[in-house]
Amino acid sequence: MRLDTSQQMQMDQRMVLAPRMIQSMEILQLPLLALQERIEQEMLANPVLEQEEPERLEGVEERAEPAEREVPEGEQTLVIKEDPDRQKDYERLEGVGEDYGEYLSRSTYQPARRVDGERDAKMEAMQNTAAPSQSLNESLHDQWVFVESEDVVKRAGEVIIDHIDEAGYLKAELGSLRERVEGAKNDAVMEEALRLVQGLEPSGVGARDLRECLLLQLQSQPEPHPLAAELVRGHLKDIEMNRLPQVAKKVGRSMEELQEAMKVVARLDPRPGLQVGQRETPYITPDIVVEYDEANDVYTARLNESGTPSLRISQMYAEMVRGQKVSAEAKEFLRNNIRSARWLIESIEQRKATLLRVVYHVLKTQREFFDHGPLHLKPLPMVDVADVLGIHVGTVSRAVSGKYMQTPLGIYPLRYFFSGGTENAAGESVSWDAIKAKLQEIVDNEDKQAPFNDDELVEELAKHGLKVARRTVAKYRGLMSIPPARRRRQFV
Repeated sequence: MRLDTSQQMQMDQRMVLAPRMIQSMEILQLPLLALQERIEQEMLANPVLEQEEPERLEGVEERAEPAEREVPEGEQTLVIKEDPDRQKDYERLEGVGEDYGEYLSRSTYQPARRVDGERDAKMEAMQNTAAPSQSLNESLHDQWVFVESEDVVKRAGEVIIDHIDEAGYLKAELGSLRERVEGAKNDAVMEEALRLVQGLEPSGVGARDLRECLLLQLQSQPEPHPLAAELVRGHLKDIEMNRLPQVAKKVGRSMEELQEAMKVVARLDPRPGLQVGQRETPYITPDIVVEYDEANDVYTARLNESGTPSLRISQMYAEMVRGQKVSAEAKEFLRNNIRSARWLIESIEQRKATLLRVVYHVLKTQREFFDHGPLHLKPLPMVDVADVLGIHVGTVSRAVSGKYMQTPLGIYPLRYFFSGGTENAAGESVSWDAIKAKLQEIVDNEDKQAPFNDDELVEELAKHGLKVARRTVAKYRGLMSIPPARRRRQFV
């Protein structure tokens, strides 16, 4: 076997992304809250970035500045004429090294200590933030302290509570848990502990399956419904499949009695553990606000810039770079930070311009949606938008990623307006989301005693000029959490 080395030349085309381009794409993709967080991080890391002060309100009389005001040392100009030896300049530069030494040595920023009377926005936000809510396990442990029982049962109950999930169910086997309880010689100890744990609040907690969970809730009621308990105990699967006539025949009750019991069962909570603790509700902040201008009969869009600081480069540091008495190392540090700050500001401005271009194209294309609602949503592939705007399709994708738009019809994800579709009988383009909306409308208005099956739903859509395959209807029905016809049927 022969080993040797050789040199070859090869020509190919590759896309090399500069750091500035990468940053621009990252900024474009960020939604509003993430952008605000990114800006805050950049301001902490880059000393030359500062927040631009808001402009004075119109109509507010400006106060006259005093003839001579005390200028902070950092804003003073270099002293040359009055001090030929420039001793004061050297003292000021030494002061800069003391005051801003951290800036010149590393890219970190420590916020200045606030003066008396100045409001600390972050501290106020922390003080006004609600404390974390108590978890289910913490709540059960707090209740378990007041339960009177033998020590071994108390220890067994603590182990059981530790293995209850957030929905309130005990997923572990009692036999395996007994090995972790010191002094538990048999399963009777574990059964007694579980019985006591199941008596805690919320009702139904500590159950091992859905049937036991519902029965525990029924038993905790002042006057348990006997038929409801019988349905849960022996006919839960039939109820799930909506086979109510067969159930009525098996229990020997009328349909009216059965439906009355079903109302009791419907009020039970299949996941009682979620009653304890506060689940975080996702908070949506729209990036774009769309409003209707009645005078001109047009829809206008603006970016939601509330809470987003306007950035600028510190004039003080810019002057330091142009100065003569700053070391070369410090100048290089400041130049790099100024360059990074300029890139960030330009990336944010480019994000605004690109986002507005995309949004106004959406307003133009989807005018019927804003006038008449989701049933009139049109197909809008991102490729077509990119071609019209003269940008890359990846740029459009990043522009709409994670963004939300507030409209007169509600708040929608910006990506909602970009989808494929088909043509109706009249040859007009209809988006898939519009077909879903029409499907939901048909199901909402159907005869509940004789609901449409998938074949009949296909026929109903065809009556509205929408030709859709049966498998597509079944797929959309599943995505929209619409049960099949047998489970949608209601009995008199």
